[in-house]
Amino acid sequence: MNKPFVASILALIVASSLAFSLPAFAGDAADCHFHGSKPASQETVSGCAAQRQQALIASGKIDKSWQAVKPASFEQVDGQRGKEWKLTFKDPAAADKTKETLYMFFTVQGNFIAANFTGK
Repeated sequence: MNKPFVASILALIVASSLAFSLPAFAGDAADCHFHGSKPASQETVSGCAAQRQQALIASGKIDKSWQAVKPASFEQVDGQRGKEWKLTFKDPAAADKTKETLYMFFTVQGNFIAANFTGK
């Protein structure tokens, strides 16, 4: 094969792979998967919490009664790996009083970490 032909094929392969690949830093508020160090707004974290809440209900990890419950508080706390968002949901009508308060944790950038009823 001649060198110009091989160079053209390589250039075409590189251009195609760049054109059809997703950037590594992709992620917007709609998909709740974030890269980089930009802190997420409370509004973004609230939207991601609503999505995670629906997923937890759909998987049976929390009761359907949580569907209408909105976050009662937002705060940034010191987590194991630095600052985290901690959202608190309150359901005073919960039959099991040990599960009256649901906590969700997100990275400062807005990525989901965990949900539990202990707050830890």
